[in-house]
Amino acid sequence: MTQSTEPPPLVSFPQNRSCPYHPPAAYDTLRAARPLTRVRLYDGRPAWIVTGRDLARDLLADPRLSTDRTRPGFPVTTPRIAALRDRRPVLLGVDGPRHRAQRRMMIPSFTLKRATELRPWIQEIVDRLLDEMIAHGPPAELVRSFALPVPSMVICALLGVPYDDHEFFEEQSRRLLRGPTAEDTRDARDRLQEYLDALIDRKQREAGEGLLDELIQQRLQEGELDREELTALAMILLIAGHETTANMISLGTYTLLLHPERLAELRADPSLLPAAVEELLRLLSIADGLLRQATEDIEVAGTTIRAGDGVIFSTSVINRDEDVYPDPDTLDWHRPARHHVAFGFGIHQCLGQNLARAELEIALRTLFERLPGLRLAAEPDEIPFKPGDTIQGMLELPVTW
Repeated sequence: MTQSTEPPPLVSFPQNRSCPYHPPAAYDTLRAARPLTRVRLYDGRPAWIVTGRDLARDLLADPRLSTDRTRPGFPVTTPRIAALRDRRPVLLGVDGPRHRAQRRMMIPSFTLKRATELRPWIQEIVDRLLDEMIAHGPPAELVRSFALPVPSMVICALLGVPYDDHEFFEEQSRRLLRGPTAEDTRDARDRLQEYLDALIDRKQREAGEGLLDELIQQRLQEGELDREELTALAMILLIAGHETTANMISLGTYTLLLHPERLAELRADPSLLPAAVEELLRLLSIADGLLRQATEDIEVAGTTIRAGDGVIFSTSVINRDEDVYPDPDTLDWHRPARHHVAFGFGIHQCLGQNLARAELEIALRTLFERLPGLRLAAEPDEIPFKPGDTIQGMLELPVTW
């Protein structure tokens, strides 16, 4: 009997996790194929997937890989992403001088110094929300009562967006990132754009305080930004500013509650918290699937990525590269985890990472200090979490104390 010489079918990407803080079991094949292999996307197209940490950092800094989502053949991992390609991209979706100019406008609001200055104010927000949660009494649903409002309040104040409107923009963000259809995604985007357009009109008539006001006064009126560009920048900052950190707070809390020995260690020595945040960022890798397209042939890892090929960076696999992180599936903040790629790498590395770290450290430390008896109010496997085609996190997190 002759054996088949057909290559094994490509692993599909993305897939749902079976445990909210571990990559899908099907990704084990990808992990074994470090540092580079192939996957199949939802529309049947193949794409390269980077799975090795060192190669990922090299390629994320390589100017031959483009983030311009308007390019023909740019890889998309979900119908929702495909539905948003008809609008002008900004920041994460542009290359070259325009990207550098947009990023320079934002940097002063997101430096380490600025994040440090904001810590007392973030602490006030966290304390106020916990006061309300404790006064209401157990049980509580932690996503809605704490994990989501902390970053929502922070990014609203930073941008100058009224927090009174948070239910509207949180719902539209949910539909944009997890809507059931492409039409739902487009409608959510259009609603957010209309809202931000109207907000910019109001701010042009009566200036307030916040990054959006600064951009209107210093960039829009001087012609460095046009109206469409400003609205798109405001949208991406508003969505990214609360969605990612909210998911890290909820999933980080869930993960710590399921690792009581690690949590006890943190409570005994709070100075470990910055390292713990880095390890949680590495282990959880909530934004899994950074998208790029080769603009030239790239010789790498014994093969050739051809011009036009899609390239995906699976952060959940890259951050568990056992050549860099021994016993990578274990939560261990005594390892040097700082060089993970949870925030990306290179010129497109997450602009808000300093602010996110500050929020995570303050939220997690204060939560476990003020509620020493905090525990899950349901069986772990009964608590719903998000599907694999969006930012990872908990849909809800019932807790008691």
